[in-house]
Amino acid sequence: MTIHTFHLNASWQGGRNEVGMIETGNLKTEISIPPEMDGPGAGTNPDEMLLGAAATCYLITVAAMIERAKLPLAHISLKSRGEVDVTNGVYTYLKIVHSPKVRLQHHATEKEMQKLEKIINKAESSCMISRALKGNVEIELEEDLAIE
Repeated sequence: MTIHTFHLNASWQGGRNEVGMIETGNLKTEISIPPEMDGPGAGTNPDEMLLGAAATCYLITVAAMIERAKLPLAHISLKSRGEVDVTNGVYTYLKIVHSPKVRLQHHATEKEMQKLEKIINKAESSCMISRALKGNVEIELEEDLAIE
């Protein structure tokens, strides 16, 4: 078994509506509560970072699986949205919806297109972040797949 370890340093000055800082690897940014939750909106926030972790993990997993399948990829892009419920002052991250847009090169076959459809769905359950969220945050796909 191989263990990969990641480290993050964080600092926070003052109370709820102050601004903090995080630094990990190539990421260094201010953090605060978002304006939607009556915060100052400086830098990023946990909601965006969770969405970013889920989206980038899914996108990288899709790309790796397409490469392993040797599909004639033309382009991949991804839009993702997170939905947070606020009931009685309790914030609950309900759902993440990934909307991948994948185009195969014009010479791709119908069989390759079918393989792509399987990959798009399998990547979600193969992504380590999706697996970590399983049972807590619903993840949906709204894919747009085509041949150029």
